[in-house]
Amino acid sequence: MNNPSLTRRRLIAGVPALGALAALGGSLPAWAQGAWPSKPVNMVVPFPAGGGTDAFARPLSAQFSKTTGKQLIVDNRGGAGGTLGASIAAKTAPDGYNLFMGAVHHAIAPSMYPKLDYDIEKDFVPLMLLANVPQVLVVNPKKVPGDYKAFLAAVKAAPGRFNFGSAGGGTSHHLAGELFKIQTGTFITHIPYRGAGPALQDLMAGNVDMMFDGLGSSANHIKGGRIKALMVSGNKRNPAFPDVPCAAELGLPDYTVTTWYGLWAPKGTPADLQAQIIDQMRQAGASDEIKTAWAQNGAEFGGPVQQQFGAFVSAEVKRWAAVVKASGAKLD
Repeated sequence: MNNPSLTRRRLIAGVPALGALAALGGSLPAWAQGAWPSKPVNMVVPFPAGGGTDAFARPLSAQFSKTTGKQLIVDNRGGAGGTLGASIAAKTAPDGYNLFMGAVHHAIAPSMYPKLDYDIEKDFVPLMLLANVPQVLVVNPKKVPGDYKAFLAAVKAAPGRFNFGSAGGGTSHHLAGELFKIQTGTFITHIPYRGAGPALQDLMAGNVDMMFDGLGSSANHIKGGRIKALMVSGNKRNPAFPDVPCAAELGLPDYTVTTWYGLWAPKGTPADLQAQIIDQMRQAGASDEIKTAWAQNGAEFGGPVQQQFGAFVSAEVKRWAAVVKASGAKLD
């Protein structure tokens, strides 16, 4: 007669090998793939619909649901620069059916919000990097006409006259603007919003002049002519927008700001479920639909997983702490 307890112990004993296989990029055995998910999965996205995180979360949700047969629910919980949603996600059950899709903002938050009730490095388990896209300087073409050279001359001639919107205080949009001000010797007023989506809406409406945004959320609006891209960060042009000059070309060789998006689970999520989540996400990411969606937003799918992703996040926390200190950035 089969012993259920013995069978379970044997299955658990195989978990380390499964985790190692997933880390190497292999596929898990068929029995494991069928074990999870057995019901809908909830994924907290800590910004309102229409922002950069949403631009990646929605296609991923659709493809995941297609490949697994189970719904991946995008649960938008915006507010406080992404920290409200992170706080909610940190307190969800660690059962494999609660995920958190955060971003670079959550590596910045520890330096900007001294009283966070969660720790991105201690209250979550890192699963994987999903996308990494450059920041882009976008303007309302009616409020800020001309190219980058004309824009910079106008900003320098009238300190404080122009403003820039962000997804909230302490987000990468905010810090990208502060870093730009340091490197160009300019002063532009910061206007925080409850997410990139609302900020973009006001940018297109002409209520703010400019924005330092992740290319993922701005891409469609740039293509549609509703906003204009003047510069992409880094030392090379982005293949999705080859006509937009990079920061290095424009005299800012050290202006490298990227918006990355990652996936976490609450602390305590079993290792075998972590491995299955990563494997299923990779299967979704290998689809033509996701490859196309990511390319349109100037990104490629995937990156480091688990411990390697955790080390990447830790390095980003330290990097942005230095930028916050140098700029004197504070919450508005």
